[in-house]
Amino acid sequence: QLQLVESGGGLVQPGGSLRLSCAASGFTLDDYLIGWFRQAPGKEREGVSCISKRGLNLYYPDSMTGRFTISRDNAKNTAYLQITSLKPEDTAVYYCAAEQLGTVHTMCAQQTANYWGQGTQVTVSS
Repeated sequence: QLQLVESGGGLVQPGGSLRLSCAASGFTLDDYLIGWFRQAPGKEREGVSCISKRGLNLYYPDSMTGRFTISRDNAKNTAYLQITSLKPEDTAVYYCAAEQLGTVHTMCAQQTANYWGQGTQVTVSS
């Protein structure tokens, strides 16, 4: 079965950090761009960051620069999103996605993907 599984979410206090993981099964992740997206309650889903197949090109929308770091380990078939200095407005369901075509810019902007994970909840609250 081809799937992406996110993990690492949870309840975190403001100012804390998290590392989310995205593990692929049933397919080889290094054939795909990887993107992280999030959807907060009552809001549209938005791109957080996207990374190229070999990890050489990274893209962060302007609103996501500074506190988010995307990475991948193709040997482990896993991608990651490190989030620091968490704020209550970071509360959302975070999704990872895999896309074979396009660029990191198009993937993040158009939210195109061949596969989506089920999401992991991140809640930032004191």
